[in-house]
Amino acid sequence: MRAAPTILHLDMDAFYASVEQASKPSLRGKAVIVGGLGPRGVVATASYEARRFGVHSAMPMGQARRLCPNGAYLIPRFSLYRQVSDVVMALLRELSPLVEPLSLDEAFVDLEAGGVAFDSRSARQTGERLRADIRAATGLSGSVGLAGSKMLAKVASEEAKPAGLLLIEPGTERELLAPMSVRTLPGVGPATGEHLRRAGITTVGELAEAGEDELVRMVGRSAGAGLYRMALGLDDRPVVAERDAKSVSVEDTFDVDLHDRVRIRGEVQRLADRCVRRLRDSGHSGRTIVLKVRRYDFSTLTRSETLRGPTDDPAVVREAAARLLEGVDTTGGVRLLGVGVSGLADYTQEDLFAQSLTTEPDGADGADGADGMDRTGGAEVAGGADGSGRTDGAGAGAVTAGAAEAEAAGVHGAPEPSGQPEPASERRWTAGSDVRHAVYGPGWVQGSGVGRVTVRFEEPGSEPGRVRTFRVDDPELEPSDPLPLVGDGPEEGP
Repeated sequence: MRAAPTILHLDMDAFYASVEQASKPSLRGKAVIVGGLGPRGVVATASYEARRFGVHSAMPMGQARRLCPNGAYLIPRFSLYRQVSDVVMALLRELSPLVEPLSLDEAFVDLEAGGVAFDSRSARQTGERLRADIRAATGLSGSVGLAGSKMLAKVASEEAKPAGLLLIEPGTERELLAPMSVRTLPGVGPATGEHLRRAGITTVGELAEAGEDELVRMVGRSAGAGLYRMALGLDDRPVVAERDAKSVSVEDTFDVDLHDRVRIRGEVQRLADRCVRRLRDSGHSGRTIVLKVRRYDFSTLTRSETLRGPTDDPAVVREAAARLLEGVDTTGGVRLLGVGVSGLADYTQEDLFAQSLTTEPDGADGADGADGMDRTGGAEVAGGADGSGRTDGAGAGAVTAGAAEAEAAGVHGAPEPSGQPEPASERRWTAGSDVRHAVYGPGWVQGSGVGRVTVRFEEPGSEPGRVRTFRVDDPELEPSDPLPLVGDGPEEGP
């Protein structure tokens, strides 16, 4: 614990939904839900307007639609989220060399290490300046917590939401924590919270009063001792600037269970190629190939094969994933497939394809995330149904930074371009995706069906735009890259 509140925790407010509202003027002030649009989709983020209806992250999309039938339901655009995240993280690194990202929209900063704050006054000034800089650079709001420890700084930012700043003065920790729910503390999930509730402990103050010995008896030595320290506001963990990436992975959940073995093999090959693209984008190679299969009954299997050296060759990864699939019984159907690469390195070894043929797969049934298949955010999916019967994973497919990446690298999502132009007759227009029309300029898809696609033409900084409908194969309508949230102003339209 520090004697001054010089540890800062930043948490961007409803990040994905806020980015969508900023880039789509007609959605500002309205309920926006970002996530998987298929029958098995899950909410990744809901705007504060949607939360008033009871919608929250990790909720099944079907339930969200029942609670908020008039909301705007959009696929995630992770390429844009990463761009905005890079801007925010760059502002944090201007404050200190010790920045510990937890996800795309969340990080700890050691202000003392950067020489920008040594007491409450300077820490508050720095936090307020950061919030203003983020607003100017991205148009978005973030909540800031300041305290003498990481745990308390995170608690403070949560209490400050939305768009606020809370500084916890050293010496006031126990008073502040006492009335809060035990679920406020890191690591206290539904199961532990219910166990404590049955014992008559519902607040942090009651947790502290129970004493360490009683907590150890109730939940075990390690967890009990940790809970007691947190209840007292004690946390000595340092801000860690660098974390080694552990894995790169992608996964898809399908709207309808797959039974055709040929189709399953094809999906595994497609996932392997996507995984290698992300592996290369991250500047890594890897030695261990991991296949994840969730079957019709929700049982999840993982199989892994370790090569003789690291590779980023798509042929090697495809071949290994195909061999792993041969050892998995898909009778009854498959609802999710994933391919990952772990054992990362920053170099490759030549002739791995020949070597990989001699390696023996080793596999074991496992829970989610085993063998390096890291998931971000815990939500099952957050991509959009693209018409092929699949919904891309919300937390799949990012280079993860250990446990710190456990919320949103992301979180990942909509199918990535293959590099080849898609025939106009085969285009799929998913709600929320970016488009550009030869006459009307940039816009985004509001919906599609029965051979038509509806587009609203607007961009960041413009007034709410007009809506027009086209044939799905209109040659003048093309998919487009996202526009920056803050730029030189809107383009002129007709």
